Amino acid sequence: MNDIYSKCTTYNMKRITLRQTKLKDAKELLKCYSDEKAVPLFNSDNCHGDNFYYETMDRMEQAVKFWEYSYKNRYFVRWSVINNSTNEIIGTIEMFHRNADDKYDHYGVLRIDLQSRYETREIISEILEIASENFYEIFDVRAIITKAVPEAVERIIALMNCGYKPTNEKLLIYDDYYVRFCE
Repeated sequence: MNDIYSKCTTYNMKRITLRQTKLKDAKELLKCYSDEKAVPLFNSDNCHGDNFYYETMDRMEQAVKFWEYSYKNRYFVRWSVINNSTNEIIGTIEMFHRNADDKYDHYGVLRIDLQSRYETREIISEILEIASENFYEIFDVRAIITKAVPEAVERIIALMNCGYKPTNEKLLIYDDYYVRFCE
Protein backbone atom coordinates (compact mmCIF):
# COMPACT_ATOMS: atom_id res chain seq x y z
CA MET A 1 0.00 0.00 0.00
CA ASN A 2 1.23 3.48 -0.92
CA ASP A 3 1.92 5.79 2.04
CA ILE A 4 0.08 8.87 0.84
CA TYR A 5 2.02 11.02 3.31
CA SER A 6 5.38 9.96 1.85
CA LYS A 7 4.44 10.49 -1.79
CA CYS A 8 1.15 12.10 -2.73
CA THR A 9 -0.46 10.34 -5.67
CA THR A 10 -1.83 12.28 -8.63
CA TYR A 11 -5.11 10.98 -10.10
CA ASN A 12 -6.24 11.51 -13.69
CA MET A 13 -9.75 11.12 -15.03
CA LYS A 14 -11.51 12.27 -18.20
CA ARG A 15 -12.59 15.70 -16.90
CA ILE A 16 -10.32 16.29 -13.90
CA THR A 17 -6.90 15.67 -12.42
CA LEU A 18 -6.22 15.68 -8.69
CA ARG A 19 -2.73 16.62 -7.56
CA GLN A 20 -1.39 17.75 -4.23
CA THR A 21 -2.14 21.40 -3.49
CA LYS A 22 0.90 23.68 -3.54
CA LEU A 23 1.41 27.32 -2.59
CA LYS A 24 1.70 28.23 -6.29
CA ASP A 25 -2.00 27.21 -6.63
CA ALA A 26 -3.18 30.01 -4.32
CA LYS A 27 -3.90 32.57 -7.05
CA GLU A 28 -6.20 30.22 -8.96
CA LEU A 29 -7.72 28.81 -5.77
CA LEU A 30 -8.77 32.29 -4.70
CA LYS A 31 -11.39 32.13 -7.50
CA CYS A 32 -12.96 29.16 -5.71
CA TYR A 33 -12.64 30.40 -2.13
CA SER A 34 -13.94 33.88 -2.93
CA ASP A 35 -16.93 32.47 -4.84
CA GLU A 36 -19.91 33.51 -2.72
CA LYS A 37 -22.16 30.92 -4.38
CA ALA A 38 -19.71 28.10 -3.70
CA VAL A 39 -18.77 28.76 -0.06
CA PRO A 40 -22.15 27.69 1.44
CA LEU A 41 -21.62 24.24 -0.13
CA PHE A 42 -18.22 23.68 1.52
CA ASN A 43 -17.83 21.51 4.60
CA SER A 44 -16.44 23.70 7.36
CA ASP A 45 -17.58 21.42 10.19
CA ASN A 46 -15.02 21.16 12.98
CA CYS A 47 -12.77 23.79 11.35
CA HIS A 48 -12.68 26.14 14.34
CA GLY A 49 -14.84 28.83 12.75
CA ASP A 50 -13.14 28.93 9.35
CA ASN A 51 -15.87 29.03 6.69
CA PHE A 52 -13.31 29.01 3.84
CA TYR A 53 -14.46 32.34 2.41
CA TYR A 54 -11.24 34.11 1.48
CA GLU A 55 -11.18 37.53 -0.18
CA THR A 56 -7.43 38.23 -0.23
CA MET A 57 -4.38 36.51 -1.63
CA ASP A 58 -2.74 36.73 1.80
CA ARG A 59 -5.58 34.76 3.43
CA MET A 60 -5.58 32.19 0.61
CA GLU A 61 -1.84 31.69 0.96
CA GLN A 62 -2.22 31.25 4.73
CA ALA A 63 -4.76 28.49 4.08
CA VAL A 64 -2.53 26.70 1.58
CA LYS A 65 0.44 26.92 3.96
CA PHE A 66 -1.73 25.36 6.67
CA TRP A 67 -2.75 22.58 4.26
CA GLU A 68 0.93 21.93 3.46
CA TYR A 69 1.75 21.89 7.19
CA SER A 70 -1.13 19.46 7.80
CA TYR A 71 0.13 17.14 5.08
CA LYS A 72 3.67 17.14 6.49
CA ASN A 73 2.23 16.30 9.91
CA ARG A 74 -0.03 13.56 8.49
CA TYR A 75 -3.34 15.23 9.45
CA PHE A 76 -4.95 15.33 6.00
CA VAL A 77 -4.23 15.52 2.29
CA ARG A 78 -5.43 18.40 0.09
CA TRP A 79 -5.52 17.93 -3.66
CA SER A 80 -6.11 20.68 -6.20
CA VAL A 81 -8.85 19.82 -8.67
CA ILE A 82 -7.72 20.67 -12.20
CA ASN A 83 -10.11 20.97 -15.14
CA ASN A 84 -8.38 18.91 -17.84
CA SER A 85 -9.92 20.83 -20.75
CA THR A 86 -8.64 24.25 -19.55
CA ASN A 87 -5.83 23.27 -17.12
CA GLU A 88 -7.54 25.64 -14.63
CA ILE A 89 -7.56 24.84 -10.90
CA ILE A 90 -11.26 24.77 -10.01
CA GLY A 91 -11.16 23.79 -6.34
CA THR A 92 -9.75 21.30 -3.87
CA ILE A 93 -10.64 18.13 -2.09
CA GLU A 94 -9.43 16.99 1.31
CA MET A 95 -9.35 13.49 2.74
CA PHE A 96 -8.33 12.14 6.12
CA HIS A 97 -8.81 9.17 8.39
CA ARG A 98 -10.95 10.23 11.33
CA ASN A 99 -9.51 8.76 14.53
CA ALA A 100 -12.04 8.54 17.33
CA ASP A 101 -13.42 6.23 19.95
CA ASP A 102 -16.97 6.20 18.64
CA LYS A 103 -18.99 4.41 16.00
CA TYR A 104 -17.46 6.65 13.32
CA ASP A 105 -13.91 5.49 14.01
CA HIS A 106 -12.24 4.16 10.86
CA TYR A 107 -14.25 6.54 8.71
CA GLY A 108 -12.63 8.80 6.18
CA VAL A 109 -13.86 12.36 5.79
CA LEU A 110 -13.94 13.74 2.26
CA ARG A 111 -14.31 17.49 1.78
CA ILE A 112 -15.10 18.84 -1.69
CA ASP A 113 -14.67 22.55 -2.46
CA LEU A 114 -15.43 23.60 -6.05
CA GLN A 115 -16.11 26.86 -7.83
CA SER A 116 -19.88 27.14 -8.19
CA ARG A 117 -19.82 26.77 -11.98
CA TYR A 118 -18.03 23.42 -11.57
CA GLU A 119 -20.41 22.10 -8.90
CA THR A 120 -21.77 19.56 -11.39
CA ARG A 121 -22.64 15.91 -11.03
CA GLU A 122 -20.09 15.01 -13.73
CA ILE A 123 -17.14 16.65 -11.93
CA ILE A 124 -18.25 15.44 -8.51
CA SER A 125 -18.82 11.91 -9.80
CA GLU A 126 -15.23 11.74 -11.04
CA ILE A 127 -13.99 12.88 -7.62
CA LEU A 128 -16.14 10.23 -5.95
CA GLU A 129 -14.90 7.57 -8.38
CA ILE A 130 -11.30 8.36 -7.45
CA ALA A 131 -12.23 8.20 -3.76
CA SER A 132 -14.04 4.87 -4.16
CA GLU A 133 -11.21 3.27 -6.09
CA ASN A 134 -8.36 4.50 -3.90
CA PHE A 135 -9.14 6.14 -0.58
CA TYR A 136 -10.48 3.21 1.45
CA GLU A 137 -7.16 1.42 1.24
CA ILE A 138 -4.84 4.43 1.24
CA PHE A 139 -6.48 5.96 4.32
CA ASP A 140 -7.33 2.61 5.98
CA VAL A 141 -11.03 3.36 6.36
CA ARG A 142 -14.20 1.25 6.20
CA ALA A 143 -16.42 4.10 5.09
CA ILE A 144 -16.18 7.56 3.57
CA ILE A 145 -18.42 10.35 4.80
CA THR A 146 -18.96 13.66 3.08
CA LYS A 147 -21.24 16.62 3.59
CA ALA A 148 -23.89 17.82 1.16
CA VAL A 149 -26.25 20.54 2.32
CA PRO A 150 -29.78 20.34 0.86
CA GLU A 151 -29.02 23.23 -1.52
CA ALA A 152 -26.22 21.18 -3.14
CA VAL A 153 -28.58 19.44 -5.56
CA GLU A 154 -25.94 18.40 -8.11
CA ARG A 155 -23.67 17.07 -5.35
CA ILE A 156 -26.48 15.04 -3.80
CA ILE A 157 -27.40 13.51 -7.17
CA ALA A 158 -23.75 12.57 -7.75
CA LEU A 159 -23.46 11.09 -4.26
CA MET A 160 -26.59 8.98 -4.65
CA ASN A 161 -25.51 7.81 -8.12
CA CYS A 162 -22.14 6.76 -6.67
CA GLY A 163 -23.61 4.67 -3.86
CA TYR A 164 -23.62 7.18 -1.02
CA LYS A 165 -26.60 7.20 1.32
CA PRO A 166 -27.78 9.90 3.72
CA THR A 167 -26.80 9.07 7.29
CA ASN A 168 -30.26 10.17 8.53
CA GLU A 169 -28.63 11.22 11.77
CA LYS A 170 -26.33 13.88 13.07
CA LEU A 171 -22.69 12.95 12.74
CA LEU A 172 -21.39 14.06 16.07
CA ILE A 173 -23.13 17.45 16.16
CA TYR A 174 -23.32 18.02 12.40
CA ASP A 175 -26.08 17.52 9.82
CA ASP A 176 -26.25 16.67 6.11
CA TYR A 177 -23.75 13.81 5.79
CA TYR A 178 -23.68 10.99 3.29
CA VAL A 179 -21.81 7.72 3.71
CA ARG A 180 -20.50 4.99 1.47
CA PHE A 181 -19.06 1.81 2.95
CA CYS A 182 -16.19 -0.08 1.39
CA GLU A 183 -17.43 -2.95 -0.77
